[in-house]
Amino acid sequence: MYRHVVLFRVRDDVTDPNVSRAIDLLRGLGDQPGVTAWDIALSLDTRKGRVIVEDGTFADAAAFAAWRVSADHVRVAEHVASLADWIVGDWERS
Repeated sequence: MYRHVVLFRVRDDVTDPNVSRAIDLLRGLGDQPGVTAWDIALSLDTRKGRVIVEDGTFADAAAFAAWRVSADHVRVAEHVASLADWIVGDWERS
């Protein structure tokens, strides 16, 4: 199993409707082959601003690699990059 967790720190000038749109787009990425669990949420902790949490599990590293280069992921990643900076944590579990 391959885990992929991203914390998107939304820029302060981004409007709430644009944050909601980004969350909707990110949620749509969980319907792709190889994704075994997918959760997107706005963090309840706002001390550092608005943070979108992406928590994904993939069947294996190959499934993640295929998902990462998919046209849908590339499109959504470009959109979210215009709104936020991010930190990624990826690891494999046996």
